[in-house]
Amino acid sequence: MNTNLDNLTTWDADWSHLSVVVTGLGVTGFSVADTLAELGADVLVVDGKDTQANRQAADTLKIVGVKEVQLGAHAVQGLPDAHLIGDKIDLVITSPGWRPDNPVLIAAQAAGIPIWGDVEFAWRVRQREGRRTAQWVVLTGTNGKTTVATMAQSMARAQGLDAVAVGNVGRPILDAIRYPDGFDLLIVELSSFQLHWLHHVEPEASVVLNLAEDHLDWHGGFDNYAAAKAKIYENTRIAAIYNDDEPMTIRMVEDADVLEGCRAIGITTDTPQRSMLGVVDDLLVDRAYLANRATQALELAQFADIGNPAPKHMVFNALAAAALVRAVGVEPAAVQAGLRSYEPEPHRIQAVAHFHDVLWVNDSKGTNPHATDAALATYDPIIWIAGGLSKGASYEHLVQTHKSHLKAVILIGSDQQPIIEALQRHAPEVPIHADYLKHTTVDFADGAAVMHHVVRLAHQLAEPHDTVLLSPAAASMDQFENYNVRGEKFTEAIAQLLADLNYPGH
Repeated sequence: MNTNLDNLTTWDADWSHLSVVVTGLGVTGFSVADTLAELGADVLVVDGKDTQANRQAADTLKIVGVKEVQLGAHAVQGLPDAHLIGDKIDLVITSPGWRPDNPVLIAAQAAGIPIWGDVEFAWRVRQREGRRTAQWVVLTGTNGKTTVATMAQSMARAQGLDAVAVGNVGRPILDAIRYPDGFDLLIVELSSFQLHWLHHVEPEASVVLNLAEDHLDWHGGFDNYAAAKAKIYENTRIAAIYNDDEPMTIRMVEDADVLEGCRAIGITTDTPQRSMLGVVDDLLVDRAYLANRATQALELAQFADIGNPAPKHMVFNALAAAALVRAVGVEPAAVQAGLRSYEPEPHRIQAVAHFHDVLWVNDSKGTNPHATDAALATYDPIIWIAGGLSKGASYEHLVQTHKSHLKAVILIGSDQQPIIEALQRHAPEVPIHADYLKHTTVDFADGAAVMHHVVRLAHQLAEPHDTVLLSPAAASMDQFENYNVRGEKFTEAIAQLLADLNYPGH
């Protein structure tokens, strides 16, 4: 077994002696295997799904030099036979979604084989002779990560930096590492899954945006989930950024082993204290990244630069993005310019239709109660479309907080009981619609067909000035491929409804 992984810290190191098992053949696993093959390592990929798409990906990887790809349930029952990669396994690099209790990973741990994630690997190959080495700023949180990452990208680009948001945002980090011209700045969005397998990076700035129950089944409880999130602060160079409204993030910064000279920087949607970014009237201001912060603040932007109106959660997101990029020298004018040119991501509190004085909002990215909290706080009254895979989350606080906004609830998904119980306990007067497929032949698993009926039911229930809000507070995989598809099927069903109504313009 190789014992010199500590020496593999640049692209130009000798990776050719390494024998690596890569778990997963999705976007991340493919990028890992492809990169390892380019570096000359012996690579064997395993994935439990023997699909046409995976077979095509396997064929491509073999063309570029991957030794073997094994697909199907048998391939993930334990460590593969290493005879095809030098009769040894030096390292396992796992895809983010693979649970720690997967038999392959358990076997690797039992055998004393190191396990990395793709981010650990990317950090080790980030330096390459003849190319720029990008600075990293990193962020995580239960909700808002992608919005903050893409806002920060917009601000950095307004400064003139070659910047790109990578990681959990959708673009594999290794694709950016391998980009021929390199980048000035990588804005790295990290999920709790990725952080679980992370051992050592040294970002310029780091932030945990917020923390709520999510992925508890994967991590085996909230404490483990929080511990994974807290790892993001380790070895931060310049700014360890916390949410002043969430004491747990403050404690994470206090407990982190950061590099000498790193400062704690706070974010608040209230008036900021020294070394914080916050709000004064309708302005976003900075009392952290200036020498005379004891007595002065820099104006960064106005609420109108974010939107009209500017929801509180978006103000917070803008402040978090600004805190990250200000750490690497982005000027206030670029912060404002980046916000003005920023285009919000789809499926996150996205108004998709307005007819008969009813607003239809797609918040399919609301995959947990904490995310849906922001959406329910934004509108009133609401016909709420909710449900899916709850991932062990509780809906008690969510329903209790927003019950006065709820006019009716339409349930989708397989795991409806936790929401039903919360509604019955805290909002018994709110009608619950869960049996709308009773007299149809629609298969519950056919998400597109289900959404067709949901939208028509919502149209029947809605009155002028209502908002129909798809914010499921749950994952989507029981009825849809992912939350993007769920949101797309919602908007497609609305478009079909408008066509059937012969509504002008449709």
